[in-house]
Amino acid sequence: MSHETVLRNARLVLAGEVVQGSVLIRDGAIADLSSKATPLGEDLDGDYLLPGLVELHTDHLEAHVQPRPGTRWDPVPAVLAHDAQVSGAGVTTVFDAVRIGSMTGRENDGTALAAEIAAAITYAAAAELTRAEHFIHIRCEVAAPGTVSEFEALDKISDIRLVSLMDHTPGQRQYADVEAFRTYMVGKGRVSNDAFLPFVEELKKVAEVHSVPNRAKIARLTLERGIALAAHDDATLEHVEESAGFGVLISEFPTTRLAAQAAREHGQLIVMGAPNIMRGGSQSGNVAASELLEAGLLDILSSDYVPASPLQAVFLLESEGVLPLHEGAKLVASNPARVAGLEDRGVIEAGRRADLVRVHAHDLPASPNRPRGHRVPVVRAVWRSGVRVS
Repeated sequence: MSHETVLRNARLVLAGEVVQGSVLIRDGAIADLSSKATPLGEDLDGDYLLPGLVELHTDHLEAHVQPRPGTRWDPVPAVLAHDAQVSGAGVTTVFDAVRIGSMTGRENDGTALAAEIAAAITYAAAAELTRAEHFIHIRCEVAAPGTVSEFEALDKISDIRLVSLMDHTPGQRQYADVEAFRTYMVGKGRVSNDAFLPFVEELKKVAEVHSVPNRAKIARLTLERGIALAAHDDATLEHVEESAGFGVLISEFPTTRLAAQAAREHGQLIVMGAPNIMRGGSQSGNVAASELLEAGLLDILSSDYVPASPLQAVFLLESEGVLPLHEGAKLVASNPARVAGLEDRGVIEAGRRADLVRVHAHDLPASPNRPRGHRVPVVRAVWRSGVRVS
């Protein structure tokens, strides 16, 4: 016997417009849309109904596994806490970023936890403990000596669906401004201010040996496994040319407009962090996401380190007259779903999976930071495959 649910009296955020209507869900999929008023079903009281968000890059799970320096949490409960937070932010599909590669061998770099975290994600998903659907995104620090062997050790984990090549060596890419790197590392308690410059020199020496060969080797292994490949923090034309040569599909957080333009010319989809939109710029002094959006060089917003930020950014852009809501939804749902090969979701239309999020838009008054005021999304319900999960 089929199971049906009707969600009525909603503002449906469709691919090309926002309309008043209802959604019929049958057996986990969207069976029909209607603009006719109906007394039957769950009344959404005029709230927005958006496609469930697809999150390609969040490293927020690390904060649950290691909530303080030197403090570790059991990995499966950490995954569940993280899952509750992202699903509560409207995310129905999440690629959890697991970092490998320690340039210094220091324990707090998190390298030793990578396999354990990946296993916990896989376990929680297989046991149907999670609200959102979880995949694994391996972030590879290519400048580190052991990254290739660590990547090879993860070969049997089937939920890996995305790999990104990153190099956080100070003096280039994300940390072209070495002082921004100082602010981050000293602020995180990973190195003292007095020890900072010797630490930087150590990192540069390690990177000179390992960055180039590791990047090429991991790219080859990734493509051999049929996994999508992303570049992280490309800054120059040379960086993008190299990425394109490796078969990169996704340009994550390009640090300059020049690199973003080159990525577009190579057919790469461009990802920027939603916190960049919310804060009004990059914390590292790199190109602003809003500048790339204005130039037509932004395809996807990810939460990066703030799970609620993509939905908040979409509503902020709408309230400021920058981007209508149905276009903003593409940045957080249909575009990331498409580049990840998940064609069954990301859009509210018949035949797609019923991954949906009900959002009430609350208008805040003007403030010094937001002189025009702005709209804050309040997530009231989330459905995954037609089942309410949050």
